[in-house]
Amino acid sequence: MAFIDYYKILGVNKDASSAEIKKAYRKLARKYHPDISPNDPQAEQKFKEINEANEVLSNSENRKKYDKYGKDWQHSEAFEQANRQNQQNTRQQYSGGFSEGGYSDFFESMFGGSGFSGGRSGGVKFRGEDYHAELELNLKDVYTTHKRTLTVNGKNIRLTIPAGVENGQVIKINGYGGKGVNGGPNGDLHITFNIKNHSGFKLSNTNLYTTAELDLYTALLGGTTIINSFTGQVKLTVKPETQNGTQVKLKGKGFPVYKKEGQFGDLFVTYHITMPTNLTSKEKELFTELSKLRSS
Repeated sequence: MAFIDYYKILGVNKDASSAEIKKAYRKLARKYHPDISPNDPQAEQKFKEINEANEVLSNSENRKKYDKYGKDWQHSEAFEQANRQNQQNTRQQYSGGFSEGGYSDFFESMFGGSGFSGGRSGGVKFRGEDYHAELELNLKDVYTTHKRTLTVNGKNIRLTIPAGVENGQVIKINGYGGKGVNGGPNGDLHITFNIKNHSGFKLSNTNLYTTAELDLYTALLGGTTIINSFTGQVKLTVKPETQNGTQVKLKGKGFPVYKKEGQFGDLFVTYHITMPTNLTSKEKELFTELSKLRSS
């Protein structure tokens, strides 16, 4: 397998910090994501390389192995074990117990050969590496449970994303990581959710917060106003003499509770009273009379 320079793929130096690697990966992933360039095979290949590089360099242990062993980093444990075996065989040589085939037999057993001399056979099994991917979604996307296809290392993985999943939350999909060596188990896929909020609502835990503008007359005399929610428009009854900053709660109109079907937080609405402008002479006259009534 040819050597792949993961640092070069991400455009960072070998002494780059974890934050620099993460920043470079996000920038390139957005640029070459298949959803942005669906008909560009070069972009798709580039996206695969970027993900592969990030999976290695974003993991401190894998990065150490890669820096030391290059393209063979996934078999670092095998090399270390082989080195110990070689040292042991060397000691045996000086003590009269050296087997010429010891070192090569070890590597044959490690990577699919006939096994140790003396009739032992079969390779050492190694678990595949874990893959790490990031999925960017809008807040509205995770208001309801839905399915989505994620492409990781050229494989399309169909996911069911539960409603209420949180920003930064990580889920693990067993067996969708790197392939095991010599029949070892596959690694796992870890998906981090990056959720953007462009909804106009503020989210805190499972509660949503928004504001509603009230004109002076509705605030004073009472009436109705219409607000938006995730499930559509809601008509609110405004009590007479409502004060600026008054907050009302709409129970169950908030965000869904993760993996608790039918449970929702609340929606809190804060009223902002807008003052009338460009008053006519008659309006000014009436407000003047009103102020005299209030002061008498």
